Amino acid sequence: MSYRRALLHQWNLDIQTTAKIQKEFAIFLLYSGGESCPPNLQSQMDGSFVPRNNIEEAILLLMILLRKISLQRIEWDPSILDHLSYALSISGGLKTLASKVEELLPRTIDRQEMSLILALCYYGGGDDFTALNLLRKLLSSTEDHSCVPGLLLASKVCAENPDCASEGIIYAHKAIERLQERCSHLLGVANCVLGLSLTAHSRTVLTDSERVKIHLDALKSFESAGKLTKMSDTNVIYHLCLENAVQRKLDVSVHYANWFLKLEGGSTLKGSMLLARVLSAQKRFLDAETVINVALEQSGKWDHGALLRTKAKLQIAQGQVKNAIETYTQILAILQVQRRSFRLGEDLKQEFGDHCRTLELETWLDLASIYIKLSQWRDAEKCLSKTEAISSYSACRLYTAGLLNQSKGLYKAALGDYSNALAVNPSHVPSLVSSAVVLRKIGKQSPAIIRSLLTEALRFDRMNASAWYNLGLLYKEGGLGSAAEAADCFEAAIILEETEPVEPFR
Repeated sequence: MSYRRALLHQWNLDIQTTAKIQKEFAIFLLYSGGESCPPNLQSQMDGSFVPRNNIEEAILLLMILLRKISLQRIEWDPSILDHLSYALSISGGLKTLASKVEELLPRTIDRQEMSLILALCYYGGGDDFTALNLLRKLLSSTEDHSCVPGLLLASKVCAENPDCASEGIIYAHKAIERLQERCSHLLGVANCVLGLSLTAHSRTVLTDSERVKIHLDALKSFESAGKLTKMSDTNVIYHLCLENAVQRKLDVSVHYANWFLKLEGGSTLKGSMLLARVLSAQKRFLDAETVINVALEQSGKWDHGALLRTKAKLQIAQGQVKNAIETYTQILAILQVQRRSFRLGEDLKQEFGDHCRTLELETWLDLASIYIKLSQWRDAEKCLSKTEAISSYSACRLYTAGLLNQSKGLYKAALGDYSNALAVNPSHVPSLVSSAVVLRKIGKQSPAIIRSLLTEALRFDRMNASAWYNLGLLYKEGGLGSAAEAADCFEAAIILEETEPVEPFR
């Protein structure tokens, strides 16, 4: 209250003293740990912004200070930008932070630092394209081409887009070269982002031999990162676990998953879900369900949706269909409570709202799939109707509609649904496989077209057991391949099915 009185009343203070009080008050609001009462600004004009909590009030004060710096009324203080960066990052306002940084005069902040901050803001705000362009511009300049933070961030951004993954590999190699004989931990981070870029690049290569080599190189990079970081970096351990799981080295993956959870101090959402998926690939469904149950006890209510969905799939794998339906019902109940929270006006992030909608869509589609397998078509249709308002043009929704028509024997309608799904997402593997299955049943298309669909599916997902199995059937019945090729396909399908998780590892 003393800070507020000093700022809201006219004490005839000079601008430097006022700025010092504003900064100290903002720091107190951000880090005090208590929630102060919002200011009572009855004298404010209608429509003026009134902060509702500590974070909003701190952001307002820090923005006022940054504006004073831009107008050259007070001297540049880098800690103001640091505190504002923290406040806006925890409140989902990274793009707002970017706009405030862009308002600063060029001589106020170092050009390299400004580019890095802006790139981080746009990347955190979901605008990878702008972030990468800023980093390319930074790294193309003569004096900044070897900026290690820029190289690492650029490689990480590229790793999230397979089309740019090869560029990410170049950036990571440059960072590794720059970090030789220097900080071993940072060198480990560079090896980790190299592994991420290699993994992303493997999805774009055409030959199996090249893909296998890239995956081995990625695993070596992650292992090097683990050694350099002394197995203490949770991000490195997580990706070691994930890459071993993808390569079906499941015992090793379980070891890293348990180590990850130990470093995190118990149960974490992504660690628990990855461990449960690896255990499900080992067909240890009870152990996997126990992991999920522990995570449910230790996590907040808002995190239960994804965990419960994994639990439902584990129950289906054990033949407990009734229990799975009840679990899906719990997810829908949680989502309904979250929708009420939105209506009550809670300041929830757009990202969180999108996550809720995606989870609701997936839940209704999972329920529809259960009812399709049980031949309860009316219940399946009701579930599908619920998804129309959420995302009528979702590839997954159109694919599930195709499954329903296929189960009814309406093959032409099913094929139309699968074609629509592929029009929305050409890389939707289940639709590619199901299209091939329906075409083989109809028998009016040449085997070559069916094979092209299956090989396209395998190009996107080499670990898809159904695609290998149906390709084997095609070679066996269609005369496109030898008996040995058919046998190889069936063998691959059996091996992959034996180690298939209830949900994709990634």
